[in-house]
Amino acid sequence: MVSFIKGFLDCFSGFGLLFKPGVRRFVIIPFIINLALFSLATKLLSDQLDSWLEKLLPGWLDWLEWLIWPLFAIAMFLVVFYTFTVIANLIAAPFNSLLSARIEATFTGQKPEDINSDRFIRLMTRTIKSELQKILYAIKWFIPLLIITIIPGLNIVAPFLWILFAAWFFALEYNDYPLANHGLFFEDIKSYNRKNRMRSLGLGSAVFILTSIPIVNFFAMPVAVAGATKLTCKVSKNETAEV
Repeated sequence: MVSFIKGFLDCFSGFGLLFKPGVRRFVIIPFIINLALFSLATKLLSDQLDSWLEKLLPGWLDWLEWLIWPLFAIAMFLVVFYTFTVIANLIAAPFNSLLSARIEATFTGQKPEDINSDRFIRLMTRTIKSELQKILYAIKWFIPLLIITIIPGLNIVAPFLWILFAAWFFALEYNDYPLANHGLFFEDIKSYNRKNRMRSLGLGSAVFILTSIPIVNFFAMPVAVAGATKLTCKVSKNETAEV
């Protein structure tokens, strides 16, 4: 639990890291992307949630509506916001990598590489490829979770499974940026997260909370990138290494 709490706090420390000298200008584009897509996700949920719940709630469970309706609402919230988070990270991936490099420089004191058109194109190609790998990984788990969500009775456990999966995937998503900047690929990043499982789950759980709070979720992406960068910098200094 100590490692979980450390990962949780690493994420929230990202708020302060975004205001470090030389960092602020790299926050603007991820923030705008997050703002636009989370606004769209919120509108979609407000317009369609009741309709979706009516279709998913079987008639024979009407007597449990007081219990099941909140669970279904949570499940639908997770599906929509998780989907939009994946899209937002795909679009913002190159900018998140640049933000992570600037955050890391505040810890190491080493100046990051200058940005030029060739480097940005290479960065964009690498990060988008990594995002697509993460999307394929997510689909592998997304499909069975969706099936569980629509099966009457069994779907009572769906919200809890979605929360666990979201925390794990957020850890993979945001630890990717600082680690990929050091040449690690998706398989390496999965291994890293398994090795530091509880700290990564702490980070992912904090990201999940940030994305669940209206208005705060607009800042979730850059804050999570900053927090994950701090986490990987600390782990690289052997502050923690779980097996």
